[in-house]
Amino acid sequence: MTTTDEINPFYHSLSGDRQDDEKLLEPIKYIIQLPGKLINQKLAQAFNYWLKISSDKIQAIDEIIVMIYNSCLLIDDIEDNSILRRGAPVAHSVYGISRSLNAATYALFVAMEKVINLHPTAIKVYAEQMLELHRGQGMEIFWRDNCICPSEADYKIIAIKKMGGVFNLIVKLMKLFSTYEEDLSLLVATLGLYFQIRDDYGNLKADKYTENKTYCDDLSEGKFSFPIVHAITTNPDHSEIINILKQQTRDIETKRCCIKLLEKFGSFKYTRNVLKKLDMQARAEIERLGGNPFLIQILDELKHWDYWN
Repeated sequence: MTTTDEINPFYHSLSGDRQDDEKLLEPIKYIIQLPGKLINQKLAQAFNYWLKISSDKIQAIDEIIVMIYNSCLLIDDIEDNSILRRGAPVAHSVYGISRSLNAATYALFVAMEKVINLHPTAIKVYAEQMLELHRGQGMEIFWRDNCICPSEADYKIIAIKKMGGVFNLIVKLMKLFSTYEEDLSLLVATLGLYFQIRDDYGNLKADKYTENKTYCDDLSEGKFSFPIVHAITTNPDHSEIINILKQQTRDIETKRCCIKLLEKFGSFKYTRNVLKKLDMQARAEIERLGGNPFLIQILDELKHWDYWN
């Protein structure tokens, strides 16, 4: 929780007016103050076991990633018509869509300004990975708005673009300051897919995960999450789930009906099995790269959520 009335100075533009920035970035400040852990920061520290870059560079990259992450949360909540974020009203319910959207995009450009000053080629990395992230997010929205259920293969490609875009940005920015030469792309893609599928599963399945959100809010969004994709593509003669999804309902009983169908079709069991395979693949790749106790610790923590059983 932020303990000052002012936002972290790092969020201010190098070329802007600080007092103006305080006003412009109020929605960002609001979301920063909400409780929550950022796995992205843990990943940066974990990958540094191999990359071994200086603490000041790690801090600068951490702050850039956190800025991007919070900006994307503001935009995601608008795109998804969300109600809650970490148990509190979403920023655009407090500040309005216009101010929240402007704050998010402004912060992304402030982040770009920081990236330009980080390293001569860092802006190329930033552009590449932000394009991938938005490609992933955009296709997810396209499927939702046109009620097109992707294949599992297409889902995985887009999930890697969306979540892997952020993870790749962390690793590739760090590698600009490292002599480490091993290719980490397979591990990053595996982790990105694992995190996205796990997030999808948790949203629909775990009570503890959803206690600070609306119940199964991915259903209210109409999102083709991984369990939904499995259920629809393996049961083409059943139209109940896709029709529920079309409604983007907030009705609890309708959502519970959908969850029962996902259980009936074996979609949660299938998702758990996929997650276990991805966990094993990530561990095998970490071992191939020489081992990394910090990444293993992250995987161990993620693996022992109550909803696994």
